[in-house]
Amino acid sequence: MLPLVDKPLIQYSVEEAVASGIESLLIITGRDKAAIENHFDISFELEELLKEKNKKELFEQVRSISDIARITYTRQKQALGLGHAIYQAKDFVADEPFAALLADDVIDSTRPALAQMIDVYERFEAPVIATMQVEGEAISRFGVIDADEVEPGVYRIKGMVEKPAYEDAPSDLAIVGRYIFTPDIFEAIEETKPGSGGEIQITDAMQKLLAKRPFYAVRLDGTRHDAGDKLGFLIATVEYALKRPDLGEAFRTYLRSLDL
Repeated sequence: MLPLVDKPLIQYSVEEAVASGIESLLIITGRDKAAIENHFDISFELEELLKEKNKKELFEQVRSISDIARITYTRQKQALGLGHAIYQAKDFVADEPFAALLADDVIDSTRPALAQMIDVYERFEAPVIATMQVEGEAISRFGVIDADEVEPGVYRIKGMVEKPAYEDAPSDLAIVGRYIFTPDIFEAIEETKPGSGGEIQITDAMQKLLAKRPFYAVRLDGTRHDAGDKLGFLIATVEYALKRPDLGEAFRTYLRSLDL
């Protein structure tokens, strides 16, 4: 629920999914995350108060949050890695393809990042991973794909390496927090042995699935902000505030006034 400007991070992911055509969402939560459910629920008291005070614009903003999509929640009782978290969606998605979005990865793009990926899924009917080019030593902080480009910005994956040394990275294409999976990912997760700390890594499960079926990657058109990193979060806050019609000009003036 950490706010980026004036919306929690999770809302950016929800809005991206909805803008990409997703109608039903499952949010996987942990302990003490009731605030997420409350945020997307109808706030009768607040709505009535805004009506009484004739705050029409604020009322519409509050109402739009609860109307945004059909949202279901499930709890990951133990933090056992991204693979384990995604496995919690097995009953929800049944035998349908589905997308997984990590809220800490905020993608600023003209066209929603997930929509770019759905285009590729619809052409190839195979799992799709989001990637972005990362230069230099920073590549060692990411999972990295080894792949052949099949069309501009689209790659067929041959392999993946988790956080390689710069000199060992098979490419400059880093995996970022957007995935489209087919239901067979759940079997791959079941077959994946826990690693360090008992965590089930989604990269390991994807490697297993890669041995059985094609996997594709999209080089996203946009900018990724790592809101799970302190500096990344600050940069995202500045960038998003500057883009806001109601804040941008005044905030830019303030930044220019600083003796930096």
